[in-house]
Amino acid sequence: MVEIKNDAALDAMREAGRVVADALAAARDAAGVGVSLLELDEAAREVLAKAGAGSPFLGYRPSFATTPFPAVLCTSVNDAIVHGIPTGYRLRDGDLVSVDCGAELDGWTGDAAISFTVGTPRPEDTALIAATQRALDAGIAAAVAGGRLGDISSAVGRVAAEAGCGMPADFGGHGIGRRMHEDPHVPNRGRPGRGFPLRHGLTLAIEPMLLAGGSDAYGVDGDGWTLRTADGSRAAHIEHTVAVTDEGPRVLTAR
Repeated sequence: MVEIKNDAALDAMREAGRVVADALAAARDAAGVGVSLLELDEAAREVLAKAGAGSPFLGYRPSFATTPFPAVLCTSVNDAIVHGIPTGYRLRDGDLVSVDCGAELDGWTGDAAISFTVGTPRPEDTALIAATQRALDAGIAAAVAGGRLGDISSAVGRVAAEAGCGMPADFGGHGIGRRMHEDPHVPNRGRPGRGFPLRHGLTLAIEPMLLAGGSDAYGVDGDGWTLRTADGSRAAHIEHTVAVTDEGPRVLTAR
């Protein structure tokens, strides 16, 4: 069931979104050569605690997972696409890092992700991150009242195709509100003019995941969570929580 939010709910989700943005900024600020992924998670935990917010990631266990998720961040490095578990791995010069974070505040949820490089960036990684950002921007621009869900999916998929990138077919964005994952599912490929109608108060997490190798194929690590490119190519993941409004798209997780 798709829940349409009123303006007061959108404002409350914006406050949760601010916490997410601050937590992601703290994780990125903490990142550097020699810093562990667990330290990034700790930086985000401190932001959540200071804001009085909870984590929708910590303890989350969807049907595909063999164990509950043990952290407040997903930290996916290099060929990891999404859902990477923070470990003692210490970041190295040139690593490509995707960090995903959520926050629960006063009964409402925000969800966003960023991708960045540590130390000296590889040009191909810079291009991949830029393409992923363009795909997200295109998806957000299509999130307008009177449109259709397929307009968002088509916009994201078009940018990925133009960049020669793959995307994991089974994963995409989602509705969000009182829970992190709500209806509708937001595919990263689709046909314009098709799908659920976009109207004021619909809130969506739009999250392109681009794979540099061009293949959509992926595998799952033994931890039951981490998605990894099948060909070993690098991946980037960028996400925002967005509200469809009569005045245009409203990004609820902007810094």
